[in-house]
Parts: sequence; C-alpha cells; structure tokens
Amino acid sequence: MNVDLDCTGLLCPLPVIKLAKTLPTVAVGDTVTVLADDPAAATDIPAWCRMRSHELVSQTETRYVVRRLS
Repeated sequence: MNVDLDCTGLLCPLPVIKLAKTLPTVAVGDTVTVLADDPAAATDIPAWCRMRSHELVSQTETRYVVRRLS
C-alpha cells in the first residue's frame, strides 16, 4: 500500500514533520509518497530517512517515495 502526502506549498520543516507523523500509520514495507516543492526538502527528507533508518526509494525534484523499514 502507498499513501500520498501532499506537502506542496509547505516550507521546511513541515514536509518532514508531516512525513514523520504519517509513516507510522502505514505497515512496515509500505511506502509514503511525499509531494513537496520546498527546495529544502531535497536535503531534509533524505537526511531524515537516514537518521530514522527508512529507505528513500526514489527522489525527483518534487516527489519523494519513502519505504517504512521498522
């Protein structure tokens, strides 16, 4: 299952905060797709994934797919 999280128009750190609140609602192995147009998200979301031991499956300019690993 995939959950879509639209954070378009939100500034740092709100996309990461919303991701942190949403990820525990999906099962381990499922993904959350974050849409974020804040340029800081390109750094913040991958860093958050590393710190929290989740997988950044893919990243484009405004789309981030994160897999819950634990």
